[in-house]
Amino acid sequence: MPADRDPGLPDRVEVRRAAERAAATYDDAAVLQREVGRRMAERLALVRLQPETILDAGCGTGEALVELTARYPHATIIGLDFALGMVSAAQRRAASIRAPHRGLAAKILRARATARGASGFVCADATRLPLRRSSIDLVWSNLMLSSVGEPAAVFAEFLQPLRVGGLLMFSTLGPDTLKELRAAFAGIDRATHVGRFIDMHDVGDMLLEAGFAEPVMDAEMITLTYADGIAMMREVKEMGAHNATRGRPRGLMGRARWTRMLAALEQFRRDGRLPATFEIVYGHAWKPEPRFAADGRAIVHFDRPPRR
Repeated sequence: MPADRDPGLPDRVEVRRAAERAAATYDDAAVLQREVGRRMAERLALVRLQPETILDAGCGTGEALVELTARYPHATIIGLDFALGMVSAAQRRAASIRAPHRGLAAKILRARATARGASGFVCADATRLPLRRSSIDLVWSNLMLSSVGEPAAVFAEFLQPLRVGGLLMFSTLGPDTLKELRAAFAGIDRATHVGRFIDMHDVGDMLLEAGFAEPVMDAEMITLTYADGIAMMREVKEMGAHNATRGRPRGLMGRARWTRMLAALEQFRRDGRLPATFEIVYGHAWKPEPRFAADGRAIVHFDRPPRR
């Protein structure tokens, strides 16, 4: 099926609209994003890199700003998101933690203000980055790719502003994400209620096809639990991650179908709580030396032997 007809892929207009609406509630609901960001940072600690310029692609409300600033105090950090509400929230966060008497985060950022680094925010789409070629050392992207649906195009876009030797580090959602909700909705109607997420191995292949080198992929399951299905659906909506698929229902579901879905969800209840599984896929890859010049000719490197 052509990608533009796949009902399980996200409707980018609806994704943007949902993110705009969720900007005010995002920080209270984004437990998963914060935890995944923390685990990404642990992986970043294993990589030898001293970036001068960092792109936080899909920055949301700027949650990663303090972590990246603390780790790389002299780097320039660019926060990019395609929802203006999220960018505005990120700007307010940056301003608030720069204010006096705000503890460690403020000290970090005040010290950084006298150093080489700086922060800036851009409202733009990750599929059309408004950045110069070879201007970024690290692209950081936490759970943004699943809102695009086709990561291959974004990987190709990320490659362009990265300098040779630059690093892409990201997380995204795998196929087992919200498997309980997907099963509960099965047979309710013909609409799609949970997005289609891409397998880790396919994501790795996309990195290679885009031109990245030495991709490293791994995945894990994170389970959040809720008192009931209503609470689960509410939090998913508040973090801006509710059903935005192209094949989503266009009208009200109706009380009968909604009741059937909630009843089906109850089969997963354990120890008095309803689980929501998220398959988290982590990846990183490097930008290699180019193999071809701009005119298409192959680039051949010769190593001169040392003089004796």
